[in-house]
Amino acid sequence: MGNKWALGQFYSSLCLIFFIHVHICDSQEQAFNTFTISSLTYARTFLKPYDWRYITVELPPWFSSMSFALDSDVDIDLSKLKNGLDNSLPMICFREGSLPLPDVYNTSLTGLGKKKKSVIEFIISISLQIKRYFRLIICFTVTHERYDFAVLDYISNDSFVGTQNLQNIYKCYPLQNNILLRLTNEQISPGTWYFGLFNGIGPIRTQSKMINRGSAYFFSGNITVEGCTTSTMWGPFCNQTVNMLTCNERKNVEKNVYSCKNANGIVCHEDDGPRMYSLDVLEVGEELIIKASNVTFNQTQRRNNTLMSYARLGALPLKTVYDYSGDISKAPLVIPFPKAGRWYIAVQQIDISNKSEEFQNNGFRACYLLESQVLQCPGDKAGLNCMSEKYILQAFLRKNPSVPFESNYMPISEKVSSEISPSSTNFPLEPLLSNVSSRNNDDSWVFFLMEIPLSATGGNIHVHLSSDSKINYEIYARYGGLPSLNSWDYYYANSTNNSNGSMFFKLYDSSEDSISFYLLYVQGGTWCFGLRKLNGSISTTQTAVSLSLERCPRKCSSHGTCQSALDTSGLTLYSYCACDRNHGGVDCSIELVSHRGHIQQSIFLIASNAAAVLPAYWALRNKAFSEWVLFTSSGISSGLYHACDVGTWCVMSFHVLQFLDFWLSFMAVVSTFVHLTSLSEASKRTIHTIVAILTALMAETGPTRSSNISYVIGIGTVGLLVGWLIEFSTHYRSFSLSTEFHLNLLDRWETTKGWIRNIIKTIKKRFRWGFILAGFAALAMAAISWKLESTESYWICHSIWHISIYTSSFFFLCSRAEVSTCENDRSYELTRQNSFGGPERTQL
Repeated sequence: MGNKWALGQFYSSLCLIFFIHVHICDSQEQAFNTFTISSLTYARTFLKPYDWRYITVELPPWFSSMSFALDSDVDIDLSKLKNGLDNSLPMICFREGSLPLPDVYNTSLTGLGKKKKSVIEFIISISLQIKRYFRLIICFTVTHERYDFAVLDYISNDSFVGTQNLQNIYKCYPLQNNILLRLTNEQISPGTWYFGLFNGIGPIRTQSKMINRGSAYFFSGNITVEGCTTSTMWGPFCNQTVNMLTCNERKNVEKNVYSCKNANGIVCHEDDGPRMYSLDVLEVGEELIIKASNVTFNQTQRRNNTLMSYARLGALPLKTVYDYSGDISKAPLVIPFPKAGRWYIAVQQIDISNKSEEFQNNGFRACYLLESQVLQCPGDKAGLNCMSEKYILQAFLRKNPSVPFESNYMPISEKVSSEISPSSTNFPLEPLLSNVSSRNNDDSWVFFLMEIPLSATGGNIHVHLSSDSKINYEIYARYGGLPSLNSWDYYYANSTNNSNGSMFFKLYDSSEDSISFYLLYVQGGTWCFGLRKLNGSISTTQTAVSLSLERCPRKCSSHGTCQSALDTSGLTLYSYCACDRNHGGVDCSIELVSHRGHIQQSIFLIASNAAAVLPAYWALRNKAFSEWVLFTSSGISSGLYHACDVGTWCVMSFHVLQFLDFWLSFMAVVSTFVHLTSLSEASKRTIHTIVAILTALMAETGPTRSSNISYVIGIGTVGLLVGWLIEFSTHYRSFSLSTEFHLNLLDRWETTKGWIRNIIKTIKKRFRWGFILAGFAALAMAAISWKLESTESYWICHSIWHISIYTSSFFFLCSRAEVSTCENDRSYELTRQNSFGGPERTQL
């Protein structure tokens, strides 16, 4: 595996060098066509466990390419991920128009890599191995589908090549150490793109955690956007001419028809690749027709020639990447319910007798006049033959300054204005139906257009239908265009036939008389909702409709709070649910800890602090009153902190309780070390004051950092060594060296050995070594439990930590043996006399 990886890295580096060389050479030829629109550098940023960051990139309509470079310290071997994506895996996600969410699947606990393919997706996978024209037909039949998935693979430029309808696809990849991408306007569409970096996914991401255990990663990056200097030039290097179709409006009784055609008139081209055209659809339309008139071919090659047209929204179409296609030399290309925006049309002559992929120069010549028509119904009509009603919804802002951009939407119509009060959150549906909808019609619709401000991107649309009997409607939603049975982004037909498998569709209520679902993190712009009546029989059923924009779905299900944050660039304000200790998920609706588990965790985490009684009792019995106060306060504060953190009871604010718990715990550990010395009370007070300042800073600035354990043990060890140094220096302050001691090497060695032996004897008498061994065993247990802590096992491992650390302090305190003062003085006197040894001095 290592050799393959090394070869892969070498191949990637070689390809990168070749790409840079080609790009430099090509850019020297095309430098006058492109310029740098923006270049953003993101400084080194750390992602804590289950933390995330969003990056926003604006791609204007005239952009040519976007270069994305990201460095991180992530090192992942995907071959070891056999069972799909792990929830702790760092991810990078891409989405156009709004923020990505990698963990909204109902099966997110099992990992995104385990999502099953649908039947249509399976057919597409098989069709990739068949002839290309079969693939085109199948892709055309599924253009209405929205695919949301994560890919268990390394990201590269190839990940964005040949993808059908990329603007409707949302992808996630495992985060890599180095990511270098150059995406062109042939691969992605202009607009607002959001990159999300997640250090862990799943419902646990939004759960309130006592301490996050896991790996932290850093990332830094640069994003550069280049654009075309000329509006009529497009392509990766702005070397592709695009002709704008000129339009004029012609009105008739039933429809508004916008006719457009090529300003240059009839165009002829011979084996010189496709010709590109652009067309602006300014409003939501009913139909877009692309046709070619006055088509002529070479007489000798007429039978083998076709004039293919490829249409794509927002980006140049290719033979392998497009939204719609058709042979316009035989019949117009009809696009039902086209989305508003800029459409690009490629026209290319195809030799149907040529079976190879390479284009062969056969002297073909085609001439044609390209025309298009945009059909729009009158302002209050929509649907097939303009027989359905269409209503523009007006936003009524909610008066809640703490939660911005929330509003209810009501139709602008005299039919229901008298039935809607200023405080209403819903409106009646039946008065808005057309006369046709009230008859026996199998396909009757009513449409609602909802405008989401761009500043409210990242909000959630709440759709709620309620009835006094059975609901006889299906709901279809689509961004930028009218929905239909074959063209939608999200839909609800019944409890088993809906978009509930989609990542951004959250279904809550699915009964006969009530329907409630959310569209999560929607894109700013025009959203169209179509309600299809299942049967046209006249009914007295009263149906109420509620359409609203909310910042957090379902108000976090009453298990969390709605928080607002800015993305890394500081340009986008988004909201998310910060759930309590027992719940998680995008709406805090997933119970991660049951009621029984909550009680169990509370008992373990709170009651385990009773182990502080052991060192506190010893300190009180030995009249070490300062240590008694410290251990008692540490146990009480830790119990109160965990009682607040698990949601049982908060006697003070969480921050204060957390600070007291960690600070007093740090002080208790260091105090145990210092107490092993025989310092005077004045010296102890000095050391305790210094330690109190240091540990208070640690508890305030970063109490949950794993490195604090090492710092505290280091501070305690330094305190112990300083205490012993002061103690020994005090007993040996009268020790002086004579000239004979310096000159006689043999006597000096004997004196040193005697001094070491006496020190060892003193240390042996100072401690009870059985308690020392027991203390280290308890300390090892505490270290093991701390190492094994994870978000799932925190409650049991941290409870063992409480018991182990307080027990180890008790054993260490008991290990100190009290030596009488006379014995100490006699021992040190003998040591001093032996240091000056010699029979002469003994006789004196």
